[in-house]
Amino acid sequence: MPKKPECRCEICKGTTCLNQIPLLSSLTTEEAKKISAGVSFRTFQKGEILFRAGETADKLFIVCSGKVKLVSHTPEGREQILYILKGGDFFGAFNLLKENQFDATAEALTNSQISMLSKAEFDRIILSHPEITLKVFEKAYERIRKLETLIERLSTSSLDARVAGLLLNMVPDFGTHTSEGVLLKLTMSREDMGSYSGIARETMSRKLHLFDELGYIHLKSARQILIKDLEALRKILNEE
Repeated sequence: MPKKPECRCEICKGTTCLNQIPLLSSLTTEEAKKISAGVSFRTFQKGEILFRAGETADKLFIVCSGKVKLVSHTPEGREQILYILKGGDFFGAFNLLKENQFDATAEALTNSQISMLSKAEFDRIILSHPEITLKVFEKAYERIRKLETLIERLSTSSLDARVAGLLLNMVPDFGTHTSEGVLLKLTMSREDMGSYSGIARETMSRKLHLFDELGYIHLKSARQILIKDLEALRKILNEE
């Protein structure tokens, strides 16, 4: 498989990351260069806020490197993680179609390099390339499906199922297959994991230790979890 070109926005001026994301993958290198004048770049440090809920949303944000979490807050003030985004992911597509306000807050989970494309520049792109509009809706549909999965996970009555579902959901983004099982190398704390599952941090820790005792997983460290029995976790979900 060909190696992806390295994304270094300070050198490529955005053309590499623009071509790598599905939303703009139909653009040629020359076309990407033409619109790169409208792209700005910034490195956000771990824990830094990209934007807050309620602020004006008039940009497309592209994660060139690192990881970003999108969170909302319940009426009780508890944080709820909606998405974990990694390199190649983007957010703000709906707001580029119609300027609005952010309904979530974005925070860098790790040091992250972000490219930003303004709505005005994006409007010019889709006028010249109407097929991109379809790609926006396709990606938006994927987001809606993920949100439906989140709602389903949070509505289940079993805490075991919430934790099992979270671990399985993290495999594509954080997992590495080894001879012992799937090793999750996390950028999330136990509190973040609890927030993502809609349960308290203490409950998350207790359930993880229970799964460890049952042999489903092995807690190697605070940020590394070895999934030893994927089928056992899937069985917990199927029993719901």
